[in-house]
Amino acid sequence: MEAANNTNGNGYGNNYECDIIRWFEYISENAGEVQRETLRRILEQNYDVEYLKKRLGDTKIQDMDACEMETLYTSLVPLASHADLEPYIQRIADGDTASLLTQEPITKLSLSSGTTEGRQKYVPFTKHSSQTTLQIFRLAAAYRSRVYPIREGGRILEFIYSSKQFKTKGGLTAGTATTHYYASEEFKIKQEKTKSFTCSPEEVISSGEYKQSTYCHLLLGLFFSDQVEFITSTFAYSIVQAFTAFEECWQDICIDVREGSLSSSRITLPKMRKAVLDTISPKPYLASKIEVACKKLESLDWFGLVPKLWPNAKYVYSIMTGSMQHYLKKLRHYAGDLPLVSADYGSTESWIGVNVDPSLPPEDVTFAVIPTFSYFEFIPIHRRKQDCNSAIDDFIEDEPVPLSQVKLGQEYEIVLTSFTGLYRYRLGDVVEVAGFHKGTPKLNFVCRRKLILTVNIDKNTEKDLQLVVDRGSQLLNKTGAELVDFTSHADIVNQPGHYIIYWEIKGDVEEGVLNQCCHEMDVSFVDPGYVVSRRTNSIGPLELCIVKRGAFRMILDYFVGNGAALSQFKTPRCTSNQVLVRILNDWTIKRFHSTAYC
Repeated sequence: MEAANNTNGNGYGNNYECDIIRWFEYISENAGEVQRETLRRILEQNYDVEYLKKRLGDTKIQDMDACEMETLYTSLVPLASHADLEPYIQRIADGDTASLLTQEPITKLSLSSGTTEGRQKYVPFTKHSSQTTLQIFRLAAAYRSRVYPIREGGRILEFIYSSKQFKTKGGLTAGTATTHYYASEEFKIKQEKTKSFTCSPEEVISSGEYKQSTYCHLLLGLFFSDQVEFITSTFAYSIVQAFTAFEECWQDICIDVREGSLSSSRITLPKMRKAVLDTISPKPYLASKIEVACKKLESLDWFGLVPKLWPNAKYVYSIMTGSMQHYLKKLRHYAGDLPLVSADYGSTESWIGVNVDPSLPPEDVTFAVIPTFSYFEFIPIHRRKQDCNSAIDDFIEDEPVPLSQVKLGQEYEIVLTSFTGLYRYRLGDVVEVAGFHKGTPKLNFVCRRKLILTVNIDKNTEKDLQLVVDRGSQLLNKTGAELVDFTSHADIVNQPGHYIIYWEIKGDVEEGVLNQCCHEMDVSFVDPGYVVSRRTNSIGPLELCIVKRGAFRMILDYFVGNGAALSQFKTPRCTSNQVLVRILNDWTIKRFHSTAYC
């Protein structure tokens, strides 16, 4: 999610920034104590709910000190996955009004994106969810404004999208977490408090038709181009997607800016049309400027598009870690010399950490854990030794430790206990402690713990795949072509099983180069299980499939059509979803097989 900035243009802005940063410095300094008090607050609010009652019994936690309560809780309440909580969440969705997970009534359910595990999951969403979202946005904005101050009253070009909400069997509103937030009072408060306003009205954000919303975001962003202070979206992918669309529709946008009109062929939703037409007016001079700029940008392959069209923009802001790293090269191409600032670390289940060093490049960003948002535990994990044949997981784990006991350089899986009814919930994210901000750890996101590529004894994570694709695409880059997007699939139907990597490419590439790319990727997997299996032919040669342009847009359309919001979409880096595999195979135009290990 994006964060709005506070201004340094008046006393209120400066004072507020100092206050919220001072608050965070205090809780960071005392993070261990604050964490125990956070757990106390969660348990005192919810100790009588069904889930905890079954595990804590009639224990009088109110009479315990914080340390004793922490020890009792972690000894009696087991670690849990979503599958453990799903029966309770489903009962809530079906209308059970008993206190199952929280004393506070749950009236909304968030949907996870579904891109990681192939299906969307319900997660409880309460007032606390919106409040922590507002709080982290304002905190992050305060840190950013120290480095990149913006003008009070400026605008933000936000590529943000709500998905369609629906009612569950029990009458609860279900939708993505971003959709709930954009419809909340906190979203309005954020703009009012920070004196920075999104370019687009609510009708554009909530249309549910991402192509029409993107066009209107671009049109309104250009209409207010001199006022735009920064450009943002939840994920880097959404910004790249928007500017890729702009390359194709800029001429229609120029017409609409010039005439104060709205293309009837591109925008068909009545409410959106009215809201946009009520906002814009004819600006022929601006349209001519945009037209001249775009013709020049076309000759430069759109390099530096952002500073050219939004001359007062200070930076581009988005989540740029994990699966978003692939889009950094393209985003830098569009941003020119403008800084890329990585947004904060969170999930559908909870916000986790804030970027307190916004001047760092996205590759080096870390996130300082906010100890009041949830109670965090960390499972120390270690890579398995080379002679281990288990394909269940790539890690050995120790007992969880509290936030105050994490060690520099150690990798952990995050476990959280939240105000929204998740108890010792395994998030599945692997992080490394890269440093400390006062007494709270600064985390570097490593990967999702769930294995994404495995045929038998091989074990390769999303990070492993990213490194392999980076190596293979270096040969591609030398030809001037561009890797637009990629995903993978472990084919275990045909024997021997093998990896398939799908590439969408912009530009012409000789088949000899693609053969080299395929070979380079195959030999770049360094997992011992993979190397041994390839040498013994128990895993077959890696297959590189080149898909037609637009294949990954089809995947996006599939997810959005099934309820995901563009703001929440992440290209799955590995898929076993047969619908997606069928799309990819139907759109494949060339296949290459590695000759390594022959």
